Amino acid sequence: MSSITKAMCVVFVVTIACTVVDRNATADEEEGAGMAKVTGIGGVFFLSRGKGKDLSAWYEKHLGIRTEEYGAAILRWEDDTAEDKGVTVWAVADRDSDWFGPSESLFMINYRVNDLEAMVEQLTAEGIDIQKGPEYHENGVFAWIMDPEGNKIELWEPKIWDDKNKR
Repeated sequence: MSSITKAMCVVFVVTIACTVVDRNATADEEEGAGMAKVTGIGGVFFLSRGKGKDLSAWYEKHLGIRTEEYGAAILRWEDDTAEDKGVTVWAVADRDSDWFGPSESLFMINYRVNDLEAMVEQLTAEGIDIQKGPEYHENGVFAWIMDPEGNKIELWEPKIWDDKNKR
């Protein structure tokens, strides 16, 4: 990676060679037989509006995302102890969606956490405003915050899909 690239972007490597869960695997296998396909998200890369190191420091302090010397964080599936054994969700929202609001960014990153209630307490104690949540859904617990540059962040404590998880 060139020094110019390092200076221009904040790098968060979400996972390497993760598997995407596909509800229609059988249909897709028949339809795309022999077709090369994406099998997961290998990284998430985005530009900071200011100094990448400053934004990285915020993510480390408040969310525990520790970066390596070269500027990227490596989050390994084998370190994730969630019930679902690790999945990555990928979705595209309509232009008029309010899903990312109040952020004006064109993206939102969902970070898996090991204990969302403790994370919310920790963030609140550090003066981070919880935009919404915790919310208890079939597939886990969710909360939303904003980073210092106005990017909405979704925090998710994954659970195996079960109506009993809802509150």
